Formats: sequence, structure tokens, C-alpha cells
Amino acid sequence: MSELIVCTTKYALLPEDDHPTPATIVIDQISGKIIEIERKHLSKSQFQSTHASSTISSWIDAGEQIVIPGLVDAHVHLNEPGRTAWEGFWTGTRAAAAGGITTVVDMPLNSLPPTTTVANLEEKRQAAVGQCHTDVGFWGGIIPGNQDHLKPLVEAGVKGFKCFLMESGVDEFPCVTEADLHPAMERLQEASSILLFHAELDSVVNAQSDLDPRHYSTFLQSRPQRFEQDAIALVYKLQKTYQGLRTHIVHLSASSALPTIRKAKAEGLPLTVETCFHYLCLNAENILDGHTEFKCCPPVREDDNRDKLWDALREGLIDCVVSDHSPCVIELKNIESGDIMSAWGGISTLGLGLSLLWTEGKNRGFSLKQVVDLMSKKTAEHAGLGDSKGQLKVGFDGDFVLWDPAASFEVTKELLQYKNKISPYQGMTLTGRVEKTYLRGSLVYDRTAGGFTGLPPQGRLL
Repeated sequence: MSELIVCTTKYALLPEDDHPTPATIVIDQISGKIIEIERKHLSKSQFQSTHASSTISSWIDAGEQIVIPGLVDAHVHLNEPGRTAWEGFWTGTRAAAAGGITTVVDMPLNSLPPTTTVANLEEKRQAAVGQCHTDVGFWGGIIPGNQDHLKPLVEAGVKGFKCFLMESGVDEFPCVTEADLHPAMERLQEASSILLFHAELDSVVNAQSDLDPRHYSTFLQSRPQRFEQDAIALVYKLQKTYQGLRTHIVHLSASSALPTIRKAKAEGLPLTVETCFHYLCLNAENILDGHTEFKCCPPVREDDNRDKLWDALREGLIDCVVSDHSPCVIELKNIESGDIMSAWGGISTLGLGLSLLWTEGKNRGFSLKQVVDLMSKKTAEHAGLGDSKGQLKVGFDGDFVLWDPAASFEVTKELLQYKNKISPYQGMTLTGRVEKTYLRGSLVYDRTAGGFTGLPPQGRLL
């Protein structure tokens, strides 16, 4: 006799529909996989009448809430081991689950050691055991001279590799040159992997040396769009040489690089692109001087640039949206001095992404299906998880979220689940709220019952 977890709803975002539709989703309790979807909102007695030989271990009626697939955040820095004062698997995955994310993919930095060898990957995995409230996958890293470690890392299960084209900000993860990339890309092409680029090239900038480091304009001038434009031109050049290897631009902020991206896609090159919530929901004009919580690299740019990124999402030039959750200890953000230039560059967002994108996106004509796809189906496909994550579909993991699209809330410090509670979104009112998050059919977050009270971590390492 099979044991089933059943979620019935008037409103489910199914892959084949543009709008929420009635559905009853059946999950096998042992495997955690979706085994059946009936396109009706069934009562328990109606369901039992056709499943008499099965035991219902959990019956979930979503009521007026929308059931959406568990989200996949493919760009997160969890920083463990080594920099656990910055973040960690426990706090980072709790924050993710509170935002409807059921899978995160951890970047190869800023942990110590970085994920550049199999031994380092295993150290990270050991640190994660028993701490994860979501599933966790791992990206590997490319640094000068580690090309012989790449194939073993692929065999050990990393989802792909990230490199920097300018200094990363941490000594243990140096940037690579074009000369470094050729042997690495040859090996990755043979291994059917993917290469992610932090796409900024440190060109000469004729910046005034006497500008106030507290002014956001000073920082913005120091990281012009040209940095991204030149780097993405190099990626395009490399992609034409290694057409069997998919390349990916992380955290695109510069709209000036879109023509090169458009050209690559028109030529059929396997180039994909992500952007982040902060580039879509913030703008430079509204950032006050001394507010270091807004600093990230590349920077949040002007409102006209933001409009062009939204247009690129609509056109399909940008494939998905991620958080690039990049926290640090509060001291490194220079809150008291307001020195933006020397502050750590990273924005913490885990837990807020869906509400941010929905709040902004619905005002720009994006449907809930479009918003959710950018954070689930598309991110899962990018991370090589497109056959098990990101969709409410038979055979996929039973990861889902109960979502109230009309609820509004103010972002407060107390609301944040990640470790260092600083956010550029504090004080903003957002629309749309995650009520409950389920991983393989098991409840991992319940907003109305204390969040994580009585809910042990159930995440797996992918």
C-alpha cells in the first residue's frame, strides 16, 4: 500500500498553462516525487474514492493560495566552511526556504577553502551535512593553474564552474586571463560542463582621485558599463572557439552589453545570461550617499539601464533571475563611516526575491507565470536540474510553495532569516508572500506557525 502526500488547490501554476488552474498534486512519500496530477480541485473524499488502496499521510488544501513550484536560486554564497561569520548552510538555507526556494546552488567562493579541487568540495559537503533546510548543489571554480582539477570535479558532481575576469575580492580565488581560459575551456568542452563568467574587465578608468568615497556616484564611476561590455565581448570571442561548451554571464547589470548577447544568441551560440533582483528593483538615482548596503559588483545602475534589463527579460536575451546573495559581517559594510568605495561589495537578498520580482514585474506587465518561470524552470535548467526541479510535473521532485500574491508586507530587520541582517530593501513594502514551503512534499517552512518551529532540516546535497 502506497503512502501519499496530496496537495489540492483551486490555483496551481502548471507547466502547460499560462495562468493558475485547479489541480490535485500527488506525491509519493518515500521517493518525494510527483506521481500524479489531476486537473481538478478534489476534496479528500473525492480523492479517496479513486485511491482506495493508498494511505494519505498528509492532505494539504491550499485554499485561496496559489501553488507554485519550489524556486531554484542558482547563485548563492553560503560561505561555509571558513567564513561562517558571514553566512552558513543553516542560516542561508533557512532564509531561502522562507522565500519559497527549495534548491540553492552554492558559489565556489567565499568559503575557505574555495571549491577548486575535489578535496575542497568534500570539505564543503561535510560542513553542510545536517544543516540544510533546502537542497544544495555546488558550482566549482576556475583559478589560474587548476585546469587538471576540472574533470575530477565534474565527476564529483559540481554543476559547472565559475571564473572571474577581474579580481574577486578574496585572495584565494584569483581572476583568470584569456591564456588561463583556453586549457580550462578545452577540458570543460570535453566534459560537457558549463562555464560561468563574472564578466567585468578592469579597463583603465580616468576617474578623479579626489572624489568622495561616500558618494554612490564615485563608486558607479569606478565600475563603468564598459567593464562588462569588454568582458562579454571576450566571452563571445571564446564562445565562438569553444562552441561545444555552454557559457553563462552571471549578474548582468550593463545594458550596453545586450547587443553582443543578442548577436551571440542570433548566431545560435550556447550563451545564457542571468541578472539579479537588485538590478531590476533598485536604481542609482535613489541610492543615498553613505548607504553601503547598496554596494555590489557590478553596481546597481541608473533607471534607464534598469528599464533596458526588463526589456531584455521580455525579449529572452536574459534567461533567468537569481539573488547573488553575497553577505559579509556587518563591520565590512562600513555602516558607520559610509565609505562605499572600501565596503564589501555584496547584497543580501535570500528570502525576498520572489516578492521583489513580483512587486516590480506585475507593474511592468509580467504575469505570475513569467515571474515564477524566471526563478524556477529557467534557473533549474541553467544549473543542470531541469529534469527534476522547477516545475510541477509528474516525475519531478514534489517541491512546492503556497503563495499569496495579494498579501503585502514591510521588509524589516526582524523578518530577515539570514545571518547578518542588513538589506537595501529594509523599509520597502512588497507585494506577494510565501506562506508555506514544501520540499519533496514535506513542510520545511510555515510562516504562520513560527517559520521553522518543529521543522528539522530536510535538504539533500545534489
